[in-house]
Amino acid sequence: MSRRSLRPQLNQIRGWVRQGRTDAWIAHQLEVTVQQIQAFKREHGLEPDGAVAPDGGATDEVDLRAEDDAAIAAELEAEEVRRAEEEAKAAEDAARKAAEDEAAEDEAAEDEAVEEEPAKPKRARGRARGRGRKQAAGPLEGTFDHGEEGYGLWLDPAVEDDPVYAEHWAGHRPVQVTIEEDQIVIRRAGGDEEDDD
Repeated sequence: MSRRSLRPQLNQIRGWVRQGRTDAWIAHQLEVTVQQIQAFKREHGLEPDGAVAPDGGATDEVDLRAEDDAAIAAELEAEEVRRAEEEAKAAEDAARKAAEDEAAEDEAAEDEAVEEEPAKPKRARGRARGRGRKQAAGPLEGTFDHGEEGYGLWLDPAVEDDPVYAEHWAGHRPVQVTIEEDQIVIRRAGGDEEDDD
């Protein structure tokens, strides 16, 4: 509460003191400290004990202190309840946001794990046991050569170890070559007769 002059409220404070209002109630109404109210009352002779009415007789004051204290307590309690509700709502919002963030992180991690898992080869039905198609270890390198004696394709020596090459391409086989702008496609020529060999 800020420190300010209470002189402009002298008559109002005097009336409240005559009514029996407590220092806490007056301080709450004027938004100052109880100590400021007590000091102001001493400085201006507004103490309720032995107070004299303007006509010189004793005042018949009604003691409203209990009511004032109850009203202030009710206001403070209502403020405390409101603050507790706001804190609970903020905590609930924070927990909900944390749960949403965690769910999003889990979903992202699952998506990443799915992307990282290698695709499982599908089993071909009707093939003889032991002749299943095996996946290549990875892309192999080669060189396209167009030298003095003609054109040629030099493949990485690791091609010999590739199970697909060993099963379908080993030896001399006629091929069909398609040349495109960004790739050269080599296919086995002759169709299915050679597949049966």
